[in-house]
Amino acid sequence: MTRVAAIDCGTNSVRLLIADVEGDTLTDVEREMRIVRLGQGVDRTGRLAPEALERTFTAMREYADMIRAHGAEKVRVVATSATRDAENRADFVGGVVDIFGVVPEVITGDEEARLSFTGATRELAALRPARPYLVVDIGGGSTEFVLGASGVEAAVSMDIGCVRLTERHLKDADPPSPEQIAATITDIDAALATVRETVPVDEARTLVGLAGSVTTVAGIALDLPEYDSSRIHLSRIMAAQVHDVTRTLLHATRAERAAIGVMHPGRVDVIGAGSLIIDRIMREYGFGAVVVSEHDILDGIAWSLAG
Repeated sequence: MTRVAAIDCGTNSVRLLIADVEGDTLTDVEREMRIVRLGQGVDRTGRLAPEALERTFTAMREYADMIRAHGAEKVRVVATSATRDAENRADFVGGVVDIFGVVPEVITGDEEARLSFTGATRELAALRPARPYLVVDIGGGSTEFVLGASGVEAAVSMDIGCVRLTERHLKDADPPSPEQIAATITDIDAALATVRETVPVDEARTLVGLAGSVTTVAGIALDLPEYDSSRIHLSRIMAAQVHDVTRTLLHATRAERAAIGVMHPGRVDVIGAGSLIIDRIMREYGFGAVVVSEHDILDGIAWSLAG
């Protein structure tokens, strides 16, 4: 058995998984998330904001204490879209080295896709869904599309994410106007058309949705009074439910979204764009349902430390 610590630093959140890996079994010890909005303003400025870096480092210091307390033998820190795009990513790298003593890996979209696929599909066999899968990981800055049966056969990362699209089209919208929604849809649909050039999405038989936008939509569709990972993980949400939830979120005020029981406070202002991404994916690619996975790139990072 090996105790590992995986840190995923995305555009919207920084997450920690401390787990014991033994053979083909990964057992959670701690699983934590903090909304830090590292990607604040990156789409506009090309730089990580000082206040965003400090929010991120504050969460990471807390994680470092937990890693030490639990005695993790191996640590891997992975950063994705916002850090890839930032001119001053050296500031981020230096802070992470100071906190964890390891250099963070600012991974490519292809590596992000591979890790997401591994994390999401490792335990799907028990459900026996039809293969190949199209795994869709909707992040804050980008969305990864990965097709495969037992491994990655095709993948692409697109710069459509809930934070990026909110800042581009829906910022301060309460609720968004029809014109703002239409502009967001235009960006999403253009990206989905580009995905087809690299990933044969029509070959997929099961859509697997990852990350907070998808799990939040699932929680609302399931009418949960509060967020419940055990109910959301591996749930199957129909396209009509996704469409209804998306429509409701896009026509709700910020206060109405904040009052939803499953809503994390850090997702209130970006969930409209996030729900619209999964909604357009299902519409454009013709999926009647999405299998929702709570396991994603974070689990893939943990598995990568098992060797």
